[in-house]
Amino acid sequence: MRTAAPRLPHRAWYYRLGKKARRTIDRLIARSSLIDTGPLLAEFPWMGELSRRWRAIAAEARALLPTVDEIPPLRLVSPDHGRISPDDQWRSFFLYGYGYKVEANCARCPETTRLVETIPDLNSAFFSILLPGTHIVPHRGPTKGLVTGHLGLKVPQSGRCLMRLDGRDVTWREGEWLVFDDTYRHEVWNDADEPRIVLLVQVRRPLRGLGKVAAQLFLSGIRRSPFVQEGRTNLAGWEKALRAGDTPD
Repeated sequence: MRTAAPRLPHRAWYYRLGKKARRTIDRLIARSSLIDTGPLLAEFPWMGELSRRWRAIAAEARALLPTVDEIPPLRLVSPDHGRISPDDQWRSFFLYGYGYKVEANCARCPETTRLVETIPDLNSAFFSILLPGTHIVPHRGPTKGLVTGHLGLKVPQSGRCLMRLDGRDVTWREGEWLVFDDTYRHEVWNDADEPRIVLLVQVRRPLRGLGKVAAQLFLSGIRRSPFVQEGRTNLAGWEKALRAGDTPD
């Protein structure tokens, strides 16, 4: 049954101002980047070890599927995401979110947690589960100061399951990374009859000079903003309701 999404509250002036300044900051970050600034990016050296251990990571992720209804839809954790995924088909099992560790979830996935904690400049890490029928509408990420990687763990072999990134269709492969800049417009579908699971990791973009300072300040602001803090509160409320034997709503 579809659960009601939290109402998106009125945002403070400084939050709205930060969103308006985002494009200017992103241009500065792009000029300061030590890696390519296109939509598709090369793998980072640390990704090799996670690729070699992908089956162990996948085993922990797949073990969550029998109780997938206990994993919150992303829109209920982060009300801002309700604009791009208004139903309950996108489930997110957080290990780390903007530097905050979710202890209970990490305890359930010890090998994945051990590997994730070796990642330099980690911002977030979670199992991103797209149930059959998922459609995430076109959108852009909040900052060019982050780079996103998807490690394929369970990829449907039939039906349309893909991401359209900057006008190009890309797909996932089990045991392989898809690395990209999510500030480029992208849209996602899973029209297959089984879930798609990736380990979604976000790391800070390698930068130099003023761009590095700007990115650090902007990320610090995001970490303290309602975008993140409401998510922490909502996730804690979901977990509390589950422990009490209630249906989260």
